[in-house]
Amino acid sequence: MLSHTSSADPSRPLQAVFWDMDGTLVDTEPYWIASEYELVAAHGGTWSEEQAHSLVGQALTHSAAVLQAAGVDLSVREIIDHLIGRVVAKVREEMPWRPGARELLQELHAAGVRCALVTMSEGPLAHEVVDALPEGQIEFIVSGDMVTRGKPDPEAYHRAFERMAADHPEPLERGRCLAVEDSVPGTAAAADSGIVTLAVPHMSPLPDSGRWHVLPSLRGLGVDALERLVSVSPGSALGSLVRP
Repeated sequence: MLSHTSSADPSRPLQAVFWDMDGTLVDTEPYWIASEYELVAAHGGTWSEEQAHSLVGQALTHSAAVLQAAGVDLSVREIIDHLIGRVVAKVREEMPWRPGARELLQELHAAGVRCALVTMSEGPLAHEVVDALPEGQIEFIVSGDMVTRGKPDPEAYHRAFERMAADHPEPLERGRCLAVEDSVPGTAAAADSGIVTLAVPHMSPLPDSGRWHVLPSLRGLGVDALERLVSVSPGSALGSLVRP
C-alpha cells in the first residue's frame, strides 16, 4: 500500500532507494513472456526467446512496436492493455516475489529509509504489486504511463528523485540514493540519472561496466550493505555484503 509513514534518519549515508519492479522486486518476466507468446500465436506470428528477452526492461510502447512487427495486428495501446491485463491476472493468482526483496524492503522501512517504485509497467500492474506489500514500504510509484520517454532514458528516475526530494526532511543527494535494477535498459537509465545503481541480473546478463555495482542476488542483503554501496565507487572491493 502507498503511504508515507517512515521517518528518515539524517545520520544515515543512505537517504532513499528506488526500486525497479519486473525482475527486481517481483519475478513477473515469465508472465510477460508467456503473454507475448500467446498474443503473437493468436495473430498467426512467431515469437522466440531471443525476441522476448530483448524486451526485458524496455518501455511498453517499444515492446508493442516489436510485437506488431512480429505479426500482432493491434494498435500499440491495444497490445499494452492486453499484456497488462494478462499479467495482472497472473499476479492475482500468485505474486512471484524475488528472493530477498521483501525482507530488504521491510528492513529499509524499519530503518526509516524511504522507498519508491520506478517501473516501465503501467499503473494498474504497479498498484497490484505495491498493494500486496505492508503499508508504507513503497511511498509512491513512477510508472511507464507517467513518462514520455521510457527506460533506458533516465526520465523516470529524474521524476522519482524530484518527487522524493520535494518531500524529504533533508536535502536529497543522488550520491546518497540507490536504484535497484535487473536489466540493461533499467540499469542504464538509473546510472544516467546520477543515482548510485545496484544491478542484480535476472533474465539477462548485465555487463560490469564500472558505472554500477553488480551483485548476484538481494538475498541476505541489509541496510548496512546498501549503505556500503553508496559509500564506494562501482568496481571497488566490497568484501562480504551478505549476512551469514
